[in-house]
Amino acid sequence: MKSPFLLLTLTLPLYLLDQVTKWAVLRWIAEDESIPVISGFFYLIRTYNTGAAFSIGQNNNTFFLVLSAVVFFVVLVLWFLGRFQQKLTRIAVALLLSGIAGNLTDRILHGHVVDFLDVILPWYGHWPAFNVADSCICIAAGLLLIAAWKEPRPQK
Repeated sequence: MKSPFLLLTLTLPLYLLDQVTKWAVLRWIAEDESIPVISGFFYLIRTYNTGAAFSIGQNNNTFFLVLSAVVFFVVLVLWFLGRFQQKLTRIAVALLLSGIAGNLTDRILHGHVVDFLDVILPWYGHWPAFNVADSCICIAAGLLLIAAWKEPRPQK
C-alpha cells in the first residue's frame, strides 16, 4: 500500500483551490459578465457544463456524476493497492483525483460543473471554458502519457 502523503499534499490543496475559485466565481461574477485579465486573450467568465470535456454529452449530469464517482473510487483503490509504481504516475494520479473530485463536487452541489477560465486562441477562437479541476485532469493525462513512454521495459 502506498502512503497517502502525495494524495494529501497535492490532491487536497488542488481540490480546495478548485472549490474556492468556483465559489468566488459564483459569488462575484454574473452569468453574462466577462472580465478581461489579458484583453483579447484571457477572460474570467461564469458558465456551466452538464456534460464532459468540451461540453461533450451536454445535459447528462447524472451519467457523468455516477461515472466520476466510480472512476474516483476505482483509482483510489488502485492507489492504495500500490498499482502506481512510478513517481510520475503517482503525481499524475494525484492530479487526476483532485480534478475528478472538484468536478464531482460541482455536479453534486450544483447539478453542473462551474467553468470560468475563458481563453481566446488566435488560430482557433474561444477555447471551451474550463476550471482548475479540468486543468488538473488535462495535466494528469499528459503526465500519464509521458510516464507510459518512460516506463521501463521488462528485462528478458
